[in-house]
Amino acid sequence: FFMVITNFEQTQADERVKLPKNELAKPPEVKRENLLTLNIGYNRDKSGAKVDENAYVFFNGEEVPVPKMPARLRNESQFYKTIDTPLDEVTVQIRADADVPIGMVQELIQMCQADDVQFQRFALAATQEVK
Repeated sequence: FFMVITNFEQTQADERVKLPKNELAKPPEVKRENLLTLNIGYNRDKSGAKVDENAYVFFNGEEVPVPKMPARLRNESQFYKTIDTPLDEVTVQIRADADVPIGMVQELIQMCQADDVQFQRFALAATQEVK
């Protein structure tokens, strides 16, 4: 599969997700046409403190617990197949909060790669760290 760390536009951003900083992050050179954005983070209060310790995928206006994502991902995969878009042309953009354990991001990627989903291309979002 293909993966890149990049600094994405804020059009798919969710304010609950505080991206990690990375000096290698940069805006994509070309705009991606088939983009599925998954924002994974925490519910926070106005001061930015976590309201609870459970991470959620903020997806289509819902807060979906990570273990419940396979059904949603199967639906998205089927949607792209229905509109005749090859799954290898779909980029799954993962915008993970800096506090989300990397293992949880890996679990989400594995869900996306499952036999009944089959996404193959991934991009991880980060905020560009300026030195």
